[in-house]
Amino acid sequence: MIGIGIDAVEVERLRGALARRPRLAERLFTERERSDVAGRGDPVPGLAARLAAKEAAWKALGVGLGATGLHDVEVVRLPSGAPELHVSRAARRIADERGVSGWHVSLTHTRTLGEAVVVAR
Repeated sequence: MIGIGIDAVEVERLRGALARRPRLAERLFTERERSDVAGRGDPVPGLAARLAAKEAAWKALGVGLGATGLHDVEVVRLPSGAPELHVSRAARRIADERGVSGWHVSLTHTRTLGEAVVVAR
């Protein structure tokens, strides 16, 4: 194991930010991340869990927000429904420098919190 990260995002706080800034979703999430949750009755808890996963991935890499672009860490859904973490650009360079060969990611959410645990291996 190279690193582990955990994070939680308050659903209502994210909902409020998205309502105040309509383009924020495009800035925070890739098209694929947005489409993965678009068919849900309420996509915000799923987005909160994905935002938590991005933060958790940065923690697992030992860096903070700003070390990579927001789209450099992406959570996608496999056909099985399981989440998978993809890194690119700056996040990929940092992961390569630290010897990361793969990722484990776990997401969960309730009506109030989106949470994620990420392990860099």
